[in-house]
Amino acid sequence: MKHTDIIEIISNADYIEKTVTICGWVRTSRDSKNMAFLEINDGTSLSHMQVVIDKNIISDTSDFMRLGTSLKITGTVVKAFKGDSVEINASEITVLGECPLDYPLQKKRHTLEFLRTMPHLRVRTNTFNAVFRVRSVVSDAIHNFFQSRHFVYVHTPILTGSDCEGAGEMFKVTTIGYSDKYKNEQEYYENDFFGKKAGLSVSGQLEGEMAAMAFGKIYTFGPSFRAENSNTPRHVAEFWHVEPEVAFAELPDIIEIAEDMIKHIIKEVLNRCSSEIDFFEKHFEQGLRDKLTHVMNSNFEILEYTKAIEILQNADADFVYPVEWGCDLQTEHEKYITDEVFKKPVFVINYPKDIKSFYMKQNPDGKTVAATDLLVPGVGEIIGCSEREADLDKLLDAMQKRGMTMDEYNDYVDLRKFGSVPHSGFGLGLERMIMYVTGISNIRDVILFPRTVGNIR
Repeated sequence: MKHTDIIEIISNADYIEKTVTICGWVRTSRDSKNMAFLEINDGTSLSHMQVVIDKNIISDTSDFMRLGTSLKITGTVVKAFKGDSVEINASEITVLGECPLDYPLQKKRHTLEFLRTMPHLRVRTNTFNAVFRVRSVVSDAIHNFFQSRHFVYVHTPILTGSDCEGAGEMFKVTTIGYSDKYKNEQEYYENDFFGKKAGLSVSGQLEGEMAAMAFGKIYTFGPSFRAENSNTPRHVAEFWHVEPEVAFAELPDIIEIAEDMIKHIIKEVLNRCSSEIDFFEKHFEQGLRDKLTHVMNSNFEILEYTKAIEILQNADADFVYPVEWGCDLQTEHEKYITDEVFKKPVFVINYPKDIKSFYMKQNPDGKTVAATDLLVPGVGEIIGCSEREADLDKLLDAMQKRGMTMDEYNDYVDLRKFGSVPHSGFGLGLERMIMYVTGISNIRDVILFPRTVGNIR
C-alpha cells in the first residue's frame, strides 16, 4: 500500500502544500458541526499527525472517529494553525480496520499495571511507543559500538547442555513431558531428544569465550533465560543479554570497554531520541536528560568491595539487609553507594570469591576474585563483569568445590590447555539499560511480552 511515513512529513518542510497519503490508527478525535479533527499515529514517530476534515468535502465522518480505527488518508500538507508543526487537510479517507466501542484504550492515561494486562494493545500508547523506539535505538547503538571496534558478532546456542552460572536456575527442555514409565531421572533423559539433560541458556558466555579464543574480540546479543523465583521490578525470566568476550584483556581493560559502551549508548539516545527523552522526563523521571548528560560526561568511580562494605557499615541509613564482609550487595546497598555517596556510576571491584561464579579469576589474596559490578544511580547493578580464570588448576578446583559435573565442561576446560590467554568479559541486561535511559521503574514495561513467575501469554 503506497503511503508516506508520518515521521517523514513531520521532519521535512518540502512536503508542505504537497498531496500525501498516510496510514495509521486514530489516537484522538474531535467532532463539531462543520469540522472534525483526528490525531493519527503510524508508529514511525512519537508525535501524531493532525488530520483536519472539512465536512463540506467529507460530509459523513461517523466511520472515522472511533479510537483505534485504522485509516488511509489522502490530503494536502499545510502548516498547523498553531505552533510550528504541520497538519493534513483531508480529501479522501478509507477505513482499513473498524474498531468497536469496547476498545480498551479509550482514556488518555492508563496505569502501567492496567496496560500490562493487554500487552498486545499497550504498544499503541504514547508510553510504549516511546519505550520501544528507545529500545530500538539502544540495540542499534550496541551493535554499532562493537562493530566499529572490530568485534565479531557471534550467535551462541539457546539450547544447551551446561549451566553457565553453575547455579542450576535453568528451564528444562524436554520432548517427553510428564511421564511415570521411567525408573529414574537418568533413564528419563537418556530417552529424551538429546539423550541427556538440556535447558534454555542462562548466558552465552561459555561459548563466547570459545569464540574469543579464535577471533580475539566477540560479542553476543540475544535472549537468556533464568528460572529464578524473583517477582521483583528488576527480574524477568526471559531477557536480552549483551555479552562481549575479549582476549588479552585484564579487568582494567574490560572496565574501560564497559564504561565506553555505556557512554556511547547514552550519547546515541540523547542524539536520536530527543522527543522521547522529553516525554519520559515529563511523565516518569524529572531531570532525566541532565542525569544522562552527567553520566556521559563523568569518569566512573572504581571502588573496592571491601571499601564499599566499610561505607555501608558507617552509613546513616536503616538497611533491610545487614551488611558484612562476604555478603552480596542488595539493591538498597547499591543505590546508596551510587545515589547518596558518589552520585554517578560506580564499578565495585574484587568481590569475595564465595559469592561469585566459578569462572572468575582468583586474586592473589585467596579470598577475592577479579570481578566487578557496574552500579548506576536509580537502578543499581546494570553490568556484571570479570576477568576469567585462565589457570587450569584453579579453575578445576573451583568447579570441584561447587560440585559441578566436569564432563559437561570438557570443551571449556580445553581452552585452558591449548593456548590459554588472559581474557575478560561482561554481561549487560538490555532491559535494565532501557530502564535507566527512560526512567521506567519496572522491567515488565520495557519488554514486549514479559515472562515472570506465574505469568506467560
